[in-house]
Amino acid sequence: MGRRLRMGMIGGGKGAFIGAVHRRAAAMDNQIELVCGAFSADPAKSRESGEELYLPPDRVYGSFEEMIRGERSLPADRRMDFVSIVTPNHLHFSAAKTALENGFPVMCDKPLAFDLREAHDLEALVSRTGLLFGLTHAYTGYPMVKEARQIVAAGRLGRIRKIVVEYPDGWLSKDIDSRNKQATWRTDPARAGSSACMGDIGTHAENLAEYVTGLKILEVCADLTTFVEGRRLDDDGNVLLHMEGGARGVLYASTISAGEANALAIRVYGEEAGLAWKQVEPNRLTITRSDGPWEILTPGTGQAYLSQQTQRNTRLPAGHPEGYLEAFANLYRNFAMALRCRLEGREPDPAFLDFPTVEDGVRGMAFIETVVESARSDRKWVRMKA
Repeated sequence: MGRRLRMGMIGGGKGAFIGAVHRRAAAMDNQIELVCGAFSADPAKSRESGEELYLPPDRVYGSFEEMIRGERSLPADRRMDFVSIVTPNHLHFSAAKTALENGFPVMCDKPLAFDLREAHDLEALVSRTGLLFGLTHAYTGYPMVKEARQIVAAGRLGRIRKIVVEYPDGWLSKDIDSRNKQATWRTDPARAGSSACMGDIGTHAENLAEYVTGLKILEVCADLTTFVEGRRLDDDGNVLLHMEGGARGVLYASTISAGEANALAIRVYGEEAGLAWKQVEPNRLTITRSDGPWEILTPGTGQAYLSQQTQRNTRLPAGHPEGYLEAFANLYRNFAMALRCRLEGREPDPAFLDFPTVEDGVRGMAFIETVVESARSDRKWVRMKA
């Protein structure tokens, strides 16, 4: 296939932070081009966004339903190859369902859906159609996160005993819910779902913990709090975790941690060694030992001490920082390479399938609902929902 993959976008129009992130990440490796979009629920705003992105007017649509019908009617050599969904949570399900039912693979922002029932319905639809589905838990795209996963999988830490994962942020320390577009929908139960803080950033911590360790969360003991008066959903949460293999964990997510800014971090401790990574220093992975020297690993093309999968997802020579957009782009590149293989009738290299899937999305929705149930319950432990 001697061309770029054609992407359509739902949401992400003027004033939307995450839409621009997706477009930049998708374009970084020259594997994907944006060819159409339904960028807003307001058709006029969608047209304005399309003009700013220099799309032809007939490929800018007033709704996602119109876009999917219109693209399906085009000849195969013109229509989009897949859909990127970057809307608020409550629209993920209907947009993804419509795309899948019309034969279009999907890359969807997280969380997967509005609730667990919708997540299971999407999982069943993906299974039935056999179409590729990606979920943008972008932090798993960092090279040193991938190296952490490989180190744990190789047994270098020994049996895992303890996981500490946190995502503190302070952007909702004050009541800006009615004045900030991003805050307005994230704190609205009708659009965000049953949780704000845990649903938005807590799921990133959950996904990171399971991705790095390869262990699933079995049950939780959760405490959720809403500190800002009048806010309708949680803005802080603390969760104890029981994980596979007897490992124990602590997960903390907060949007009222004043002064913090997307300070996602994870520490994993095994019988033999530990590791630590944090997003504010994403190119530094520390290996800790009780009976030997600590190691500090850094990325860079051609660094032979890194695993093959980490090297596949490393873009720059040593000393050049790889950041959020590069991590995001790794998900899109892997998705694109896997989709390209599918479209050419070939099985994708397993390395290309290293991106979060609909199953990861179901785990995230199960985590949200289990944490909310635990926080409302007088029981100490609540089993993870299936």
